[in-house]
Amino acid sequence: MEYRRLGKAGLKVSQLSLGSWVTFGKQVDRSKARELMAMALDNGINFFDNAEVYAAGESEKIMGEVIKELKWPREKFVISTKFFWGIQEGVNLRNTLNRKYLVQAMDGSLKRLNMDFVDIVYCHRPDPETPIEETVFTMHDMITQGKALYWGTSEWSAAEIMEAWQVADRHHLHKPIVEQPQYNLFHRARVEKEYARLYKDIGLGLTTWSPLASGILSGKYLKGIPEGSRLSMGSLSWLREHAEDERKIEAVQSFVGLARETGFTPSQLAIAWCSSNPVVSSVILGATSEAQLKENIGSLELMPQMSDLKRQIDTIFDGIP
Repeated sequence: MEYRRLGKAGLKVSQLSLGSWVTFGKQVDRSKARELMAMALDNGINFFDNAEVYAAGESEKIMGEVIKELKWPREKFVISTKFFWGIQEGVNLRNTLNRKYLVQAMDGSLKRLNMDFVDIVYCHRPDPETPIEETVFTMHDMITQGKALYWGTSEWSAAEIMEAWQVADRHHLHKPIVEQPQYNLFHRARVEKEYARLYKDIGLGLTTWSPLASGILSGKYLKGIPEGSRLSMGSLSWLREHAEDERKIEAVQSFVGLARETGFTPSQLAIAWCSSNPVVSSVILGATSEAQLKENIGSLELMPQMSDLKRQIDTIFDGIP
């Protein structure tokens, strides 16, 4: 396992990390979460990603309980959470990054996680209705109060990230140091093109999600959508267009064939491809079983071959939007 700096920050995170989106509190109960987290740490993963909205707070609660049960020393792991969507009904409680919501959301997350602070807190989406100064000052205050150590964004445009960074720079505040975008072979432009200047100009780090495009790149949807799979869940119906697009199906078929030639699985090849990008600090994995997590971690063995394989992969996905 390689440990990479989060952009130009001093914090180092494992090149593979374990996330809880969709799984914890939905597909994975506390007992299974404990097995997965213990296995992850034993294999060198030190970064665990969460969010207030995942399973409406239940994911944070499960992760906090597991960490307490496993008696992990706080200095041994990095944990994150994210805010924007909210989990309660009412004015100032949904789809916002205003100060009132953020302060209360952080207190709620820390209570569920049973922690004094998180290592990274993300603004889960941009909020066009709240002045950017208000959000940046609030994130700065979270850090000065010791409730978070670093802050960043998730699925913000390059222009929005730069605006937040400039506000922080102008007022000598803690700056956003990391972005969490989707990144996989079907979703490349933002990481590879839109953010290109930010890596050098402001030292932006990346913790990327959905390396398998919610399982599509594993090849398991080539014959349809299995019952109980992620794409069978109503909340993820927006992803089905990828699994049913003929051009993408053909690309995945070729990708699966290439993986078999290497002796690795398509999932391992897709994860290794993401991790081989030097601007990616950590690739967030999602797993529902120890076998699946073991397979995903096995992608590290592919890393020495990726220089040659990337050229073949680019040919397969050339022209796929």
